[in-house]
Amino acid sequence: MMKYPDALPECRRRGLFPSRRKLTPLLVGLFLFMVGGCATWQAPESVDDTGLRERAISETVDDVRLSAAVLRAADSQQLLGADVNAKGIQPVWIEVENSGPDMLWLLRAGTDPDYFSPLEAAWPYHTLLGGKRNDAIDAHFDALDFPNPIPPRSTRSGIIFTNPHQRTRMLNVDLLGARRMIPFTLFLPDPDNPPDESAIEAVTRYTQSARIDIRTRDSLRRRLRDSPCCAQAEGKNVAGDPINLVLIGTFDNIAAALIRRGFRTDRKSLDDTQTLFGRLPDFVLRKPGKGGVPSHWIRAWVAPFRYREQPVWLMQAGRPVGGRTTIADDKAQVLHPDVDEVRNLLVQDLIYSGGLATLGFVEGAGETPKYRSRSDTIGSLYHTDGLRAVMFLLSRPRKLSDFEILDWVPALERREADAAREQTDALR
Repeated sequence: MMKYPDALPECRRRGLFPSRRKLTPLLVGLFLFMVGGCATWQAPESVDDTGLRERAISETVDDVRLSAAVLRAADSQQLLGADVNAKGIQPVWIEVENSGPDMLWLLRAGTDPDYFSPLEAAWPYHTLLGGKRNDAIDAHFDALDFPNPIPPRSTRSGIIFTNPHQRTRMLNVDLLGARRMIPFTLFLPDPDNPPDESAIEAVTRYTQSARIDIRTRDSLRRRLRDSPCCAQAEGKNVAGDPINLVLIGTFDNIAAALIRRGFRTDRKSLDDTQTLFGRLPDFVLRKPGKGGVPSHWIRAWVAPFRYREQPVWLMQAGRPVGGRTTIADDKAQVLHPDVDEVRNLLVQDLIYSGGLATLGFVEGAGETPKYRSRSDTIGSLYHTDGLRAVMFLLSRPRKLSDFEILDWVPALERREADAAREQTDALR
């Protein structure tokens, strides 16, 4: 029946076609995959969240109490029947005690815009011939999902399947009622990894270090204009990346606004090469892109002054060369030269977060056109119009059109003028 009978021995000799002896294990392996799959699942004997309750972090706002804890690998195995943490999913247990008169809804997209549905989290444990077993996995994951809504004077608890935050999780939870939005921001330790003490300390540092309280906008503008242009290389008198972003508001407000837009705590070794006010960044956030590659980052330092009792945060907004198409390599996070584009994208992010009250621009690092770019601590070249975006944040989201624009620096008009002047200078 074979058209070329002499070809089989030669193909087998060259390894192009397996022998019967080799073929049998392959078929057995394929059968086991179809029946058992690559990942295993075992129905838990009982679902007990006592351990999560005991180490949960809690906060109360008005008549609502929120408690939350990140599941460790052992917790996932016990409650879900599988270690979903190993699949790149970070399950978070949440409990809401609603003592008020309003029906509340937990907005999952406010916690993680790219959250996993329970059926997505269950899918890796399906098998090709799983049948009723697959249905049982789906039903179990679905039963442990956080249930909406939370009726008045009741308590609801469950799991939200989120993308991982490294070391310390900044958890944002938005609860929507008929006439209000109740935002929460909690710091949750990852029990499987050491905590990021610097992120936790940043919450309280401004209460201890900020001695100067600026009361007027003109004074604030002058102080921001005279602040350092850039970070410094640790232990060296070498300028780092420019400070091109300023946020004013409590840490909770800032964290909530950024998390709503998909930022996650993600500190890399490159972040600890730059200092401001004599210390490393207080916190670092990144927005993941395709394949987990960060599309851009924010390094933040709390300033040694306040504005009307609100902390002031000086920040670097940047992205790696290649953006979301580069490789996920810590050493490959070379600064993209157009830092203004990233700054402006962050402005848009915070507009869409609903947490922006006021926007303005001040002079910062100084104008640097493309034809005479600056270098940072690792030799990355960048150009900039030299402006810093200044944003005042709110605790509760508002309509996109309801934010104020300061006339400190007419950024759009200046950008057009700078572009025309740069074109003229380049031709000389």
